Amino acid sequence: MSKPKTDEEFMEEIAAELRGDVEPEDAVVEAREDDASEPLAEAPGDLEAILAERDKYRDKFVRALADAENTRKRADRDRREAEQYGGSRLARDMLPVYDALQRALDMASEADKEASAALLEGVELTMRELLNVFKKHGIEPVAPEVGEKFDPQRHQAMFEAPVPGTQAGDIIQVAATGFLLHDRLLRPAQVGVSSTPAS
Repeated sequence: MSKPKTDEEFMEEIAAELRGDVEPEDAVVEAREDDASEPLAEAPGDLEAILAERDKYRDKFVRALADAENTRKRADRDRREAEQYGGSRLARDMLPVYDALQRALDMASEADKEASAALLEGVELTMRELLNVFKKHGIEPVAPEVGEKFDPQRHQAMFEAPVPGTQAGDIIQVAATGFLLHDRLLRPAQVGVSSTPAS
C-alpha cells in the first residue's frame, strides 16, 4: 500500500506535469507536432491559478476552523452560564417564602415568644434551612444596615424622608432584604433613604 502524498509532493507533481517533465498518469498522449509546445506555454499561468485556488481553499479552511473554535467557546460559556444562573427563576420565586418567614419572626412579640416558643423555634429552623439551601446554590443575601450609604446597584429606594442627624443618601430603614445569585442581582434590598442635605 503506497504512502499518501503530502501537499508539497502533490503540488510538485502537478507543477512537473504542467512543465512537461512528467507525463500525467492514465493520460493518452497524442504526438502532434503542431501543439507540442502548448502545455509549456500555459504552464506558468496554470500553476499560478492552482496555487491561488489552493490559497483560497486554505483560507476558507482556516476560517472554518476559527468559526468552529468560536462556536465551541460560545457553547462552553453558555453551558457555564446555564449551570450558574439556570435556576434564577426558581430562586426568585422562593424569595417570598423567605419574606413570609422573616415577617413571622419579626411580628412575634415577647408574649408570643413565651407562649409559642416551639412554633417560633420551628420557624427559625425553617428559615435557617432555607438560607443554607440558598447558600448551597450561590444565593447570598444583601442586607444593608441603617446608616450605610445607598448603593443603586444593590438597593432600591422605596421612599425618601428628612431625618435629623443623617446625610442625604444614608439608609434610614430596611424594608426587605435583597439577594445575589453568584454575581448577579436577583432582587435589590428595599430601603428608605434620607433626603436631608449634607451639612
